[in-house]
Amino acid sequence: MRRGGPSVLGIVLAGGEGKRLMPLTADRAKPAVTFGGTYRLVDFVLSNLVNGDVLRICVLTQYKSHSLDRHITTTWRMSSLLGNYVTPVPAQQRLGPRWYLGSADAILQSLNLIYDEQPDYVAVFGADHVYRMDPRQMLQQHIEGGAGVTVAGIRVPRAESSSFGVITPGSDGQTVERFLEKPADPPGLADDPECVFASMGNYIFTTKALIEALQRDAEDERSVHDMGGSILPQLTDRGEAQLYDFSANHVPGETSRDQGYWRDVGTLDAYYDAHMDLIAERPAFNLYNRDWPVYTHSSQLSPARFNAGGIASESIISAGCLIRGQVTRSVLSPGVRVDPGAVVQGSVLHDNVRIGRGAIVRGAVLDKNVEVPPGATIGVNPERDAELYTVSKGGVIALGKGQRVP
Repeated sequence: MRRGGPSVLGIVLAGGEGKRLMPLTADRAKPAVTFGGTYRLVDFVLSNLVNGDVLRICVLTQYKSHSLDRHITTTWRMSSLLGNYVTPVPAQQRLGPRWYLGSADAILQSLNLIYDEQPDYVAVFGADHVYRMDPRQMLQQHIEGGAGVTVAGIRVPRAESSSFGVITPGSDGQTVERFLEKPADPPGLADDPECVFASMGNYIFTTKALIEALQRDAEDERSVHDMGGSILPQLTDRGEAQLYDFSANHVPGETSRDQGYWRDVGTLDAYYDAHMDLIAERPAFNLYNRDWPVYTHSSQLSPARFNAGGIASESIISAGCLIRGQVTRSVLSPGVRVDPGAVVQGSVLHDNVRIGRGAIVRGAVLDKNVEVPPGATIGVNPERDAELYTVSKGGVIALGKGQRVP
């Protein structure tokens, strides 16, 4: 973002291992996991930044990054004529023979990217959330507030606070008074005691404040070197942190239903529930907003086809699918085949999944290239499913990439 305005470098943190999303992350980084049929999780943050005129973006990677690197380099091609780019940056051990110790250390080891660009501000965003956001509105508040860092927050029930960094705003509603990383019993908000502000993992820093905070953190032997666990508490204690209320953010084309939608899809249950949000008649998250599009790579496949009495209802059916059975309340990625007599209900099927004749699949997430043999069942016998597959706390059955179904 320049064109007479402030310059902003985007840094996307995409190096997480994603253990809670296993087995979908057994063979890939979490930001590379398929979502909504044709997208990757990383596409949502990149689309928000690009739509918001942040056009120079570094994606920091580490674990199992091949498919993520390939997706970014083949999909996210910006105009080199204008000096814009989206580039994956692997862990490079610039500060010695060690990998990233945490998200703050990842940026510390990548300070050369900031020194090369010399931006006025640095937008540090997470890579594995589903939402729409205009970062320009957050940047404007950051500039007007004069803070070292602005952190985006969203109201969540206090009972869920142990899953998030929790922001306690001051009496002005903007200054961050305290920042607690995943507290068990934090105080509620003054105007709503049963809610707290959860950090969305999106930060905008004044460049000087970020560099100085990272250098102080590197010298602290007790630090966990994490953005939420280390950098935010440090800047909060120095009175340099402010809150940006996500509910104030508006994007073109939003509806009253999906305005303010944000989901952390770091667990199988959250990942599954977010898919179910897509398929309602009035979806909680609208993939069809052309005024603020979510960009991704589109394969050259034929349109979806329905034969032999095949039907689908309340579902997303991607290109290249062949439906000859029954599909309800499900999301199908490209190339899925559902054979005659097969039934798919409330499920998420990734690329090239095959459901054999007469098979039944209910309440499941099947990663790419899984083949369900004719007559086999998933989601019918809970005890058998628990013996053979990964089953989440909420009962979602998950099969990894190419996993064999007996």
